[in-house]
Amino acid sequence: PSTSFFPSPSCSRSKSHFYFIALPALFKQELQNTEAEEGGTATLRCELTKPKAPVEWRKGDVTLYPGLKYEMKQQGCAAELVIYDLELDDS
Repeated sequence: PSTSFFPSPSCSRSKSHFYFIALPALFKQELQNTEAEEGGTATLRCELTKPKAPVEWRKGDVTLYPGLKYEMKQQGCAAELVIYDLELDDS
């Protein structure tokens, strides 16, 4: 899984107009390998430098969406992907 961020802007002023400079969200803690048994549940977790930065979870080129198989959680700077009913293809 990888993440894609849409950063929060910082602001500067020029000629009565505001210009926004996007600051990227970075990893404070990257994903770690996780071991789990087939049929079980695995949780992948990362920590970002910006709270609630939008995260897109992917497996290769495939975007993952919440449902029976995947659950996405985000609180503050922490983002988690929970994978249920693990199969060999989930590795």
